[in-house]
Amino acid sequence: MPASDPSTLAVAFEVALIGIGAFLLWRLVLSPRARAARRPAALGFWAVSGSDFLLFLLCVICGGIALQVAALWLVGRASLDSDSRLIVAAAAFQTGMLAGIAGYHFALARDTPTAAPATPGALVSGAATFFIAMPVLAVVALAWQNGLSYFGLPVEKQDLMDLFEATHSPVLRGVLIVFAVLVAPITEELIFRRGLFRYLLGRVPRWVALTAPAVLFGSLHVSWKTLDGLAALAPLAALGIVFSLAYERTGRISTAMVAHALFNLNTVVLILAGVNV
Repeated sequence: MPASDPSTLAVAFEVALIGIGAFLLWRLVLSPRARAARRPAALGFWAVSGSDFLLFLLCVICGGIALQVAALWLVGRASLDSDSRLIVAAAAFQTGMLAGIAGYHFALARDTPTAAPATPGALVSGAATFFIAMPVLAVVALAWQNGLSYFGLPVEKQDLMDLFEATHSPVLRGVLIVFAVLVAPITEELIFRRGLFRYLLGRVPRWVALTAPAVLFGSLHVSWKTLDGLAALAPLAALGIVFSLAYERTGRISTAMVAHALFNLNTVVLILAGVNV
């Protein structure tokens, strides 16, 4: 295979990312100097009532479902193929959840998870979080996929991954990229880290607060009817834990958003380069 082949270059770049991440993981997290210099977590207790938190979740779910139903009704009147309908449905659900968060905050005047601006500090800490997550994900993904293969379980990709690879429409690919790199990181971090993780932190054992939102985050990327995306469950759960730790340490949800956006962008680049992810 020629050295200029995009997939070869992409794999080499991925190996470099993992190497940089392993160095930063040791230097900033695991080394004796890093552990000795570690500061207290910057994230404080979220003093929100249980009823207000349940209302927040209800707004998120209803917003996603309502906009998705409306979008599917509209595309039902147009001559779109099944792939286009799936993309529209996914995009509408993400947008609807974000609208639900905004509605909870503005219309109901509640204290709610909101997106802080991506300051230079958040950009740096977000990039560092992304790098540190790469070797963690590589190890977890290898162990998880080998375990699935050993038990004869499928290691198929997520439906939207297959769809992204299969579609040749620049418009549809553009929509998927925008939502993967911009909308999904904001929406999912506000829900899973700024919402679920912060609510649980201080109310349940810390390990539960870290793992429960992360496992739920990974589970929602699996098609449980066909088990497509099962291979991503453990890696995405590990990713969610890393993002929660970064949010807890920095107190900035924008740190997790930047790391999430970089992770999704890296995945998009790998797919475009022809690498099987």
